[in-house]
Amino acid sequence: MKSLLKKLLPASFLRTYHRLISWLAAVYFGHPSEQMIIIGITGTNGKSTVTNMVAWLFEQSGRKVGLTTTANFKVADREWLNDTKMTMLGRFSLQSLLHQMVVAGCSLAAVETSSEGIRQYRHSSINYDTAVFTNLTPEHIESHGGFDNYRRAKGQLFAKLSHDRRKSLEGQIISKTSVINLGDKHADYFLGFAADRKIGFFVPQIIDDHPLDYPGVAVVCVEDLLVGANESTFRINGVPFVLAMPGRFNVENAVAAICVGLAHGLDLTAMSELLRVMPTIPGRIERIDEGQPFGVIVDYAPEPESFRKLYEVVDLLPKRRVIHVLGSTGGGRDVSRRPVLGRLAAQKAQIVIVTNEDPYDDDPPTIIRDVAAGAREVGKRDGVDLFEILDRREAISKAVSLAEEGDLVLVTGKGCEQAMVVAGGRKIPWDDRAELRRAIHERYDKKTKN
Repeated sequence: MKSLLKKLLPASFLRTYHRLISWLAAVYFGHPSEQMIIIGITGTNGKSTVTNMVAWLFEQSGRKVGLTTTANFKVADREWLNDTKMTMLGRFSLQSLLHQMVVAGCSLAAVETSSEGIRQYRHSSINYDTAVFTNLTPEHIESHGGFDNYRRAKGQLFAKLSHDRRKSLEGQIISKTSVINLGDKHADYFLGFAADRKIGFFVPQIIDDHPLDYPGVAVVCVEDLLVGANESTFRINGVPFVLAMPGRFNVENAVAAICVGLAHGLDLTAMSELLRVMPTIPGRIERIDEGQPFGVIVDYAPEPESFRKLYEVVDLLPKRRVIHVLGSTGGGRDVSRRPVLGRLAAQKAQIVIVTNEDPYDDDPPTIIRDVAAGAREVGKRDGVDLFEILDRREAISKAVSLAEEGDLVLVTGKGCEQAMVVAGGRKIPWDDRAELRRAIHERYDKKTKN
């Protein structure tokens, strides 16, 4: 019924409706965003990681903070996994969460702000103080009606930033600040939006790679970057950083968070010490270790660019073979990416297992066939190094049963998500990490009993 109404009602009516509901939610909960510093993080990849890093830096610096991401929620001392299957909560739920943060004494909230959320004006009654752009690659193109529309949706966060009223908190006027990844080819578009302060960050690809001059932009540039299998090291303004998260993309995420810290008064050296000991973010290159003789990694990675970045890390890891369990999401997500994911997995992994992910109302076997077709293009053979297994639990068990000493089992697409969404919007409780632990114990407990 909801989808039918969307087709029948004029777009202008839907926009007005979404704006009105957003405003009513903010009014009902007392405009909580006016009482905290609000950091909005948008982009294709890295949003949840940057949001968690921002919250960590400020919390460890003595503030009470809140966050809302695809992976998790936090209200002061209380933290829990996101079980809603929504990157950005609905208007009333989001305003309610911000209200809980205010009641708990939070002075800062980091809000992962998605293009889908922006398109439905979930952001429109939040007064943002800082907007962060991580990167932009083709994603949700079909639902947005083209890449330009997708980019424009992200840009609305920055357009809003320049129009929102400046807050006075604790006797200080809070400047409107934009933080932009200068290494992304769309940086100029986001720099084009007005802000009181603009901070650009840059992580060079090669030693002699430097950003161009950006008038009016404070540039934070990484130096002496070394990316390793388990950690990365770099310097900013001579201050050394050790990041216990592998991958160049995580350095970009960390530098984005550092720029937010600098914008709001945190010390660079102090942030260096804090990032050194930051815990793993749920479902983001999360290792599962139950004593098994092979490696296991769970990662969210739902689209081609995040696959490529994940394999930059996997390539650095010592391993015998890679056994990759993957699928693709239905529900209006980009159909064209399905065979691309299959090709990318097949190019890197020795064994590919294609399974169900979040089909929504799409036909699960069709999704699986589309992904597997891409793997076959690269030469994978059914029943030899390519398996189609509809049941995700069986697929994970298959991967664990095939794994030998020194192998790496890689499970992507869901990360720490707590549900699988099937036809009719029904949510089935699910956790890849729990399923992997179950499969590992099932395999080795049987051996012990025998």
